[in-house]
Amino acid sequence: MAAWLVVGLGNPGPTYASTRHNVGFMVADELAARARVAFTAPRGMRGDVAETRVTASGFGGVGADAERVVLLKPRTFMNESGAAVAKACAFYKIDPSNVVAVHDELDLEFGQLRLKLGGGDNGHNGLKSMRAHLGTGDFFRARYGIGRPPGRQPAADYVLAPIPAKLREDYAVETSRVADAVEAILLEGLTAAQNRFNS
Repeated sequence: MAAWLVVGLGNPGPTYASTRHNVGFMVADELAARARVAFTAPRGMRGDVAETRVTASGFGGVGADAERVVLLKPRTFMNESGAAVAKACAFYKIDPSNVVAVHDELDLEFGQLRLKLGGGDNGHNGLKSMRAHLGTGDFFRARYGIGRPPGRQPAADYVLAPIPAKLREDYAVETSRVADAVEAILLEGLTAAQNRFNS
């Protein structure tokens, strides 16, 4: 069976760990926790990787219907994410059509989620880099809504500021829901997942 690559987009290092721009990393961490696997940093991979399988019973399942899943958190900065994704695709022999990118989305309110295949990058540097390095934009996206900054706060400051303490629990709940949606893409296909999760 074809393997899947689920890429959480974000920036490496503790400075960025709890920012809105790193919700992709948070979803990747949630999926790894469900599968009870840890991320490692293989030599030459340019990212942290965790390998597992997914079955009808979820991540970490075993059985004849198990599909291999590689979780990736690039160790490049956001605008170079594609280099890590292309490297992982080549190493694990995964076609871009079996890649799911999880990323923050300014144009969706917090609590909104959109699953899609292909499309533009909407000014998102991680998606732009993936498209450039993979030579195609035809990969799945899980667009995790973070909303627009309040007032006149620049978008860059907003996405790179730590998530306020009072919202962290809400983000944890939403992260779990986005992880459910990624699981649904892998197990049920895009249309069924969209019908359940798109808002």
